Amino acid sequence: MYAVLRQGSHQYRVSPGDVIQIEKIEAEKGQEVELEDVLMINSADGVELGEPRVTGAAVKAKVLRQDRGKKVLIYKFKRRKGYEKRQGHRQYFTELQILSISRDGRELD
Repeated sequence: MYAVLRQGSHQYRVSPGDVIQIEKIEAEKGQEVELEDVLMINSADGVELGEPRVTGAAVKAKVLRQDRGKKVLIYKFKRRKGYEKRQGHRQYFTELQILSISRDGRELD
């Protein structure tokens, strides 16, 4: 069983027990969050597609940590002009462990 959910500008395929990194959300370490923007569910009952979301579907997850990713270096230059610019960026993220996938309040197997 798995679900496809949308968080921020990304889509994630998740199953219970998976650990994923999403764009930063406001939650404390150890807190349980419910993600309700579920686009698709594949379970023993079959595949259910949302238009655009599956109504009543939710993914429950536990926050493992709030952190920043590896540094991405941005380097710009203009040839023969002596112009160089170096910049770094570290994106904030939230690491989640998927606990369960539910539909209309009941957990799916």
